Amino acid sequence: MKKFLSGSILLLFLLSIRLFNPTKVLAENNPIVENSTNFLCIPSETDLFTVKDCSVEGPVKRLDDLAKYGITFPPIPFPGINPPVELNKIPFSYAVVTNEEVPLYASIEDAIADKPSGKLGASRIKYVSLIQKVATEKGVFYQTSMSKWISAEVITKVGVQSFQGFVFKRNPTLPFGWVLTETTSRKGPGYEFDETGKTYKRYDIINIYDSKKDKDIEWVMVGPNEWIDHHAVGRVTPNYVKPAGVTSDRWVEVNLYEQVLIVHEKDRIVFATLISSGVDPFFTQPGVFKIYKRLENQYMQGAFEADRSDYYYLEDVPFIQYYDQARALHGAYWNTLFGYQRSHGCVNLSVADAHWVFDWANEGDYVYVWDPSGKTPTDPSFYGAGGA
Repeated sequence: MKKFLSGSILLLFLLSIRLFNPTKVLAENNPIVENSTNFLCIPSETDLFTVKDCSVEGPVKRLDDLAKYGITFPPIPFPGINPPVELNKIPFSYAVVTNEEVPLYASIEDAIADKPSGKLGASRIKYVSLIQKVATEKGVFYQTSMSKWISAEVITKVGVQSFQGFVFKRNPTLPFGWVLTETTSRKGPGYEFDETGKTYKRYDIINIYDSKKDKDIEWVMVGPNEWIDHHAVGRVTPNYVKPAGVTSDRWVEVNLYEQVLIVHEKDRIVFATLISSGVDPFFTQPGVFKIYKRLENQYMQGAFEADRSDYYYLEDVPFIQYYDQARALHGAYWNTLFGYQRSHGCVNLSVADAHWVFDWANEGDYVYVWDPSGKTPTDPSFYGAGGA
């Protein structure tokens, strides 16, 4: 009896296989399968799949579709590394000065007697570099790098922002960027799509696999079914073609639209970071220039509005490289919004990034400034000498 039942079960199983042939069903429902003996491809640890003897469907097709965008599993390691943190160390101690007009004194004796020899006008952008501190019966005073004395009551010490870009040992193969403001990705390229629930924070580094426009807003693809408004990203698009007018194998690229700086050597990208260029109407002028003067530090001051409402005063600005009249690449210890336009025409970098570029560059190296959006004025008559 047991043998009879076993034989019956085996017969039914063989009949079911004959009646339901998964290969035949696959061939009938999938027109791309030419050979009825093909089976679904299986992902491999070495190659994505072998197409000659299997059908590219299911999970493997999904992997194949993603690979066309450059998305791989596991992901390709990001080729950039941060430069040494020691680049952020400089021999200056900075303080921001209160917005109101404040007195300056020629000596500590004048400070005690309250006999000012000058003043710093009202402004939001006033920073001094402190040399020494003296406590007196009339309060605490600091001597600045300009040999003036200022009351401790009108200053607040500030630190130097630690942001750094990336050094590259090999060329990046994909566009990448920094997140500029905290943002949550969406499931498609538009605000009508649901949020994914994944939130990115400022300075998070992302790969960019695709871009699409929706209602004049560019969206960038940062993962499978994951999109971010481009306004929240400072993007680097690898480009190894030497710009017109650059005749050497060394140049610094400044992208005003993306607010990024890229350092090129021959056919390599060796460094990239975020910047702050000139804000309207003090744009950073597009063009091809050469570094003509380099200073490890210098004070800067100026005003361009008739009412001097944009007055600024900055002591010991570090790692300055002038390339276009008064426009320069330099460290901006007062800037906390790299990735956004903030300056009077100069290219602001973090102190560490300015230090790296200063160590790399030479007088005579090219600086190529451009705006792929075409929104920055290009008429030279629009521009004055520029400023910090």
